[in-house]
Amino acid sequence: MADINQVRADPGVFGPVASDPTVSRLISTLATDAPAALSAINTAREQAWTAAGAAAPSHDRDARHPLIIDLDAALVTAHSNKELAMPTWKKGFGFHPLCAFADHQAAGTGEPLAIALRPGNAGSNTAADHIAVVEQALAQVPGGDGYRVGKAVLIRTDSAGATHDFLDYLTRRRLAYSVGFGLTEAIAEIINRLQPQTWTPAHDADGVERDGAWVVELTGMLDLSGWPTGMRVIVRKEKPHPGAQLRFTDSDGMRLTAFATTTPRGQLAELELRHRRRARCEDRIRTAKDCGLTNLPLHGFDQNRIWCAIIALACELIAWTQILAFDTTPARRWEPKRLRLQVFSIAARLTRHARRSRLTLAATAPHLQLLLDGIARLAALPNPG
Repeated sequence: MADINQVRADPGVFGPVASDPTVSRLISTLATDAPAALSAINTAREQAWTAAGAAAPSHDRDARHPLIIDLDAALVTAHSNKELAMPTWKKGFGFHPLCAFADHQAAGTGEPLAIALRPGNAGSNTAADHIAVVEQALAQVPGGDGYRVGKAVLIRTDSAGATHDFLDYLTRRRLAYSVGFGLTEAIAEIINRLQPQTWTPAHDADGVERDGAWVVELTGMLDLSGWPTGMRVIVRKEKPHPGAQLRFTDSDGMRLTAFATTTPRGQLAELELRHRRRARCEDRIRTAKDCGLTNLPLHGFDQNRIWCAIIALACELIAWTQILAFDTTPARRWEPKRLRLQVFSIAARLTRHARRSRLTLAATAPHLQLLLDGIARLAALPNPG
């Protein structure tokens, strides 16, 4: 948090910047009524989508091209005895926040919709936490809690989301989903009895048939009476990577994975590829850690909840800079480390003449034109008012 002194040192560029004690006191003040403070911050954040209009990604989606919201948890190590820091399931010590990110598809990155701070011993598959985070995420997209139904939003998560309570909630809200589905020995036996011709080739990341990987639907062969109506179960088998350890549910030397979805149509390979792209959520978590989630700097739990909201704001500022300024360039997908090195820290000289200040950027900077073009795009945007 003390890194704010990097911008405080250049008031001519960044304007007046609060001192370290002022920043700390502000967060402590907000933490005295954390729910109200977080509600106010989130209300301000949700205006971005509305103000951006057509420039915003994933707007005007429908059941065939839904807005995808990824849910995933992360482990944050605590190096001191912070409030509610607990032993984690990986035998560490710290926190276990649950995050929700809007996926901007392959051409873009993503942005956080919710970061729910939890103690380190919080469960991975706690349905109540998943439900609460989805509610917070939906409040960020156009329409708020009343976002139009009709499967226009798809919730995507790993097998931690495959609980009866959570899927029942998504069904009641008429939200589509794609969640990991745990395999059992009984299901593995059913898979072993499948004929080779029932499998269809899986797709790689580019949508091309992948050698050594296949998919099949098991819905009609399983007893899904306890699960929500309309749920489909799709299985993927593939040759494991060299050195990979097989699990007891894998068979015939093949790695087996499964997921459940409510999407009623589409090729199995396309649905499986869509689910597998959930791995992009790991990139979003890495971006959040680059923006301050690696370590929580404060002692109080509510103080660190405010800190997580600040992290979300930082990630959103980067994401919307890329959306609006760098949309047609490779920088649209750069992560914070590269953006800081090649764009945000271009050397410059601040000069004053005739009561005017001029920021003269280094003409030899390799990505100077990228920055200038981005500034021009921002300047050409209409005032959202």
